[in-house]
This record gives sequence, structure tokens and C-alpha cells, in this order.
Amino acid sequence: MRDLWVAADDIDVYDAGWTFDHFYPIGGNDPSGPCFEGWTILSVLAGLTKRLRLGVLVSGNPYRHPAVLANMAATLDVASGGRLEIGLGAGWNQIETAAYGLELPALTERFDRLEEACEVIDSLLTKPTTTLSGRYYQLSDARCEPKPIQHPRPPIIIGGGGERRTLRIAARWADQWNLAGGTLDVFRHKLDVLREHCATVGRDPSAIEPSIQIPAGDPNATANSIAEYAEAGARHVVLIWRAPFDLRELEPMATSLRALNIL
Repeated sequence: MRDLWVAADDIDVYDAGWTFDHFYPIGGNDPSGPCFEGWTILSVLAGLTKRLRLGVLVSGNPYRHPAVLANMAATLDVASGGRLEIGLGAGWNQIETAAYGLELPALTERFDRLEEACEVIDSLLTKPTTTLSGRYYQLSDARCEPKPIQHPRPPIIIGGGGERRTLRIAARWADQWNLAGGTLDVFRHKLDVLREHCATVGRDPSAIEPSIQIPAGDPNATANSIAEYAEAGARHVVLIWRAPFDLRELEPMATSLRALNIL
């Protein structure tokens, strides 16, 4: 991970690096493998890089109180020189929460909590003090100092494709919305739903950066796929590389992307 991030930091095509928020490996059938805690390793990678923006895509809201997460975010934004992006999601991993005895509420409550958490984080990062009497979170003259370098705060990324709640929360709070894969037709449809929610809440949809996750494969094929998503409205593409990482894959992918002139 260290070598991949340091190498990508020197290649201008790559502008951000992401970790995930899981305690067990995902994407396979073996939960017993190694898995670094996302925010801790992100702070290390921030110290090893100079240019890349960085974030956890996305932080599971059930894992941390949002006031604690706001302080973590402010600290890392200052330490990284203003490069942090704050990914937020409702959480879903029943294996992890059951193993650790963490509460994973029913779906409706999870999204209610996420929406309230967005308000907590935004307020703590932008206001001198926060007093909030929410259903799930209560703060009284709460402070978060020092504030982040980025003004008014680091960008918030809402991850997920749920049309009734996730995209509505994104319409209100997100600076970037991320979909974890999906066909072009699915991406276009979700983007249309997001725009509808923006109209409902009175927000300009152009203020939200649509993004998509794509597995990194053959450089030319992957670049062509990225070009199709860009034409469909994606303004940020997250390439997924999985361990064991091969640094030799970075430059051929960058070359293919440069050739399409879509950056």
C-alpha cells in the first residue's frame, strides 16, 4: 500500500487515493485475512504523500460517533495540508458488527442516523460551537478545534445508490456522490434520481461531483470504460486495485488515460 501510494503521488493522472472502512477483508470468502483500520492507515499514507487528495470511501456511520469522526477529520485535514475528503455511508457489514458486538440498526434507522450525522459533522467543522438535540445525537456547546484547513470544511462524499434515502441525503449534504460500481445505464439512472432530489431540496446538481468505482484491468479497456462513464456524467473515477499490488500497472494505465484526452 505504501509503495503504491508513493508511486501514484508522482503520476499526475492520479489525483486521489482511498482506503475502505472495514475490519475484515471484503470481496472474497475468507474473513480471516489481514485488514488495516482505514483511518489509521490513511493518516500514515497522508504523511508519505505530498499531492494526492485522500479519504476513506466510505466511513461506516455505525462505527464511530460523528463528533469523534469530525475531530478525526479536522486533525487529518490539518496534518495533510488540506487534502482530506470525508466519505460517509450508512453501514452494512453484519459480519463485522456481529463479531465486535456493535449495533447495526434496521435500515430505516441507519439512514436516519446518517442524515443526522451529516449535520453533526458539518456543524462541528464549520461553527465555533455546536448545540444539537437530535433523535440520536445530542451535543451541548461542543467544540472541534483546530478547524480544518479547507474552508468551509473538507468535501463530504456520500456513498451508495439507494434512491429513496441515500441519494436524498447526497442531494442535501454531498460535495461528491459515489456509486460503488454498476452498469452505464444504472449510473445514468441513479444520476437522474440524484438530480430530482436536488430539485426537491433546492440545490444545484452541478455542485455535486458524481463518481464511480471501476476495477482496474487491461489499461486500454479500462480507459475506454472510464471514457464512457465520463460521457454519462462521471467527474471522478475511482480505480480499484486489490492486494497484492503491482506498481508496474500504474504507468500503463496512466498512459492509456492520457491518450483518450478525457482528464
